[in-house]
Amino acid sequence: METISYTEDFAKFGHRERELASELLIQWNKGNLPEDFEQDGIKFAFNMNSGNVFLTNSNFDCAMMNGETLESFYSTPYEGIEGFFSELVEEFEEMHEEDKEYMFQIAENINSNLLDKYKEEKQNEKE
Repeated sequence: METISYTEDFAKFGHRERELASELLIQWNKGNLPEDFEQDGIKFAFNMNSGNVFLTNSNFDCAMMNGETLESFYSTPYEGIEGFFSELVEEFEEMHEEDKEYMFQIAENINSNLLDKYKEEKQNEKE
């Protein structure tokens, strides 16, 4: 028998999960979607293994609450490291080069300066 761990069916959301979804909706209504989260085909989703409730879109991007803030949640393409951008920055030095390039793209898309010192090091290596 196949175990299903992901659902968009609100009938499978419990009370806790509906509360989390309501906070996502409040933030969305306030216009607090992450700047790199496209507003096309947005759906509420629930990962029944992790307990995470999040928004997803037609690009399969993910946005969920990080404390009081609605933020994009990423999964790196090479090693599949998951987390919010600020969490992934902490693991940057140990990442595979492809994942580092992905992180640089995110930093550029969200106008973050958290990777500036690494950009400078990379430029110095090229010179």
